[in-house]
Amino acid sequence: MGSRTCANCHRQIYETYSQTDMGRSMSAPDATFLDRIRTSASIFDRHLNRHFESYVSNGSLYQSEYETSEDGTEIFRNTQKIDWIIGSAANGLGAITRHGNYLFEAPLSFYSNTNNWALSPGYEFGDYGFSRPILPACVVCHSGRPQPVLQGNGKFQEPPFLELAVGCENCHGPGARHLAAIRTNFSPQNARNSIVNPAKLTPWLADNICMRCHQTGQARVLQPGKDYGDFRPGTPLDETLAIFLVPFGRESPPQDDLLQHYLFMRLSKCYRGSGGRLGCLSCHDPHVQPTSEKVPAYFRKKCMSCHTESSCLVPLSVRQRNTPPDNCIGCHMPKRDIKVISHSILTNHRITVDPKEPFPDDAFRMIAPELPDLVHLNAPPGKRSPGAPLTLLEAYRQVMTGHPEYRERYWSLAKQLEASEPENISVLEALADLSLQKKSWEGAAAALRYLELARSRGSTNPNDFELLGRLLSATGEPVKAVDVLREGIGLIPYDAELYRLLAKTYQSQSKTREACEVLADANRLFPQDSVIRGSVKACASIPSSNSHP
Repeated sequence: MGSRTCANCHRQIYETYSQTDMGRSMSAPDATFLDRIRTSASIFDRHLNRHFESYVSNGSLYQSEYETSEDGTEIFRNTQKIDWIIGSAANGLGAITRHGNYLFEAPLSFYSNTNNWALSPGYEFGDYGFSRPILPACVVCHSGRPQPVLQGNGKFQEPPFLELAVGCENCHGPGARHLAAIRTNFSPQNARNSIVNPAKLTPWLADNICMRCHQTGQARVLQPGKDYGDFRPGTPLDETLAIFLVPFGRESPPQDDLLQHYLFMRLSKCYRGSGGRLGCLSCHDPHVQPTSEKVPAYFRKKCMSCHTESSCLVPLSVRQRNTPPDNCIGCHMPKRDIKVISHSILTNHRITVDPKEPFPDDAFRMIAPELPDLVHLNAPPGKRSPGAPLTLLEAYRQVMTGHPEYRERYWSLAKQLEASEPENISVLEALADLSLQKKSWEGAAAALRYLELARSRGSTNPNDFELLGRLLSATGEPVKAVDVLREGIGLIPYDAELYRLLAKTYQSQSKTREACEVLADANRLFPQDSVIRGSVKACASIPSSNSHP
């Protein structure tokens, strides 16, 4: 229904919630937004040798990326209108631009601590320009009712967002049945029974709602046949999305607490001593966000619902001399800088007496006999199954990026699944990866077969088309490679590597004209790509008589 429908009966809650960070998680860069945020910025990044600008023109927000030569001449300039803003400005704001049905991150983000624009997170590691796709796994937590196409590489249905900010139904579930009960068969009991009230759930089930966005882990895997929008508050999150961690060792305790709020709360003495009663809602009211001046007193009151004045070993007179006085969370839940996102801070939810306090033994006993090599963090209490094999396969794939030792388990599980899931795309991708490890013609031929089958079964993974194109070219089948790469571009039109490979394949066949046409298309889409620009320049220098096969 959307939150505005809820506001008809719950006006006060709607108004206060709309002022929280979640209630402002996404917005349009309209006049109100442009009036409250610094919009003008000019930045030069030496590593990329690139200039970036943010500015307002005719009431709209724009960003530009451009490069200049030593004499100051512009080599290229790419200017895009900003269509949506992600974030509430608690730490910062990101920007989204739209190309047809595809959404992309813009290269500059606004950081509240510095009150200025700077490179978006991750852009210090890659030259993405305006072609970094907005993926479902991210956008579902930053917006209310997005419509991303699963495996669409940034593609969205129309309209891309049915509701911009995180809204009532994200935590309470769909409201249509509730509205029908009120309109056609009203009674207090029918009204209560037709909607989910997280405060009436068990703490664990209520935490599942929060975990959906506030707990990452090393792998977050959709269950087979599920989409992110399938989760319903009041049900176990694991039925839709499984969260996995690499087990901690005493020599390698947890380090990164970015979006690991549930995990660190679970490892706190407060949580472990509560007998399952403590949860996210014990301290947080999602409908209300106190101002920074009121935060210490607000959360101190929450602490004092379980603790007493004598719980703190620091004398009251000493605590009163602090600024602000008697600030429980200032000592026990200090904010710290986020190393992986510049200019940002977060609150550590482990609730320690000393920041250097060792992790409890529970941190090193989180695995189950049924799954000894991963922690299934959001498994329902008492669940003894390791989970669906396809879910575990994807978990291994995600984990092995940072932990290469899991690659062998990834391959082993894929081999086991080959008999029961011979046409599953994820299984085929894993088998192709395994085949290539043989570094032989036989292995390459096997990888080709697996990738061809994945392609025929509907893969939209750009890596599949890139690898298949390379293998076909390497095994003397450039004509087939062209077909595969063209199909890939049709399915994934904003992947620069597909264009580069297609042009290279044409060139290997002495089809210079076709190669140059592909490069010209790529240069319009990816003007920041210096390799493509150089190739286009080379095309311009080829005499027209030599530009045909």
